[in-house]
Amino acid sequence: MEENNQIREEVLQSVSGLSDEQLNTQVQDGCWTIMQVLQHLYLLERAITFTISDQLANGQTKSIGDKPIHLAINRSTKIKAPSIVEPENKFLTLVEMKKKLSESREALTKVVDIADPLLLAQRAYPHPVFGELSLKQWIPLIGLHEKRHIEQIEELKKELI
Repeated sequence: MEENNQIREEVLQSVSGLSDEQLNTQVQDGCWTIMQVLQHLYLLERAITFTISDQLANGQTKSIGDKPIHLAINRSTKIKAPSIVEPENKFLTLVEMKKKLSESREALTKVVDIADPLLLAQRAYPHPVFGELSLKQWIPLIGLHEKRHIEQIEELKKELI
């Protein structure tokens, strides 16, 4: 979780100094705004937290090897976000979004802190790219996913200025 928290700080740092108007500006047709990227990160973390919690309580024990989740950072492969983590097209302030991101991180931290490490390794949930992924790997994947989107935010910022 420490690395996830460092990456979250990088995300927040990457948007500091931008106005709410800039954060909500669509720079290209069909592209998310920076705020929509942030909302996507929030929705994904919330969904993964729920999934981890649910699988810890109700999942089946499986033998799952580690997958190359570090590849999640590579933005050369476009991945369509599942509808459950697709952001809305509505104006949000950075204050509102920081609160949501803080709430989702707090919930994830709570689940991870009380989780049995053995169960995290023995329970799994399918990922759209990596297939069956242990709950243990879902946790660092959140940070890697955010790192991927920091690049996207930086690209969008260049088009704003």
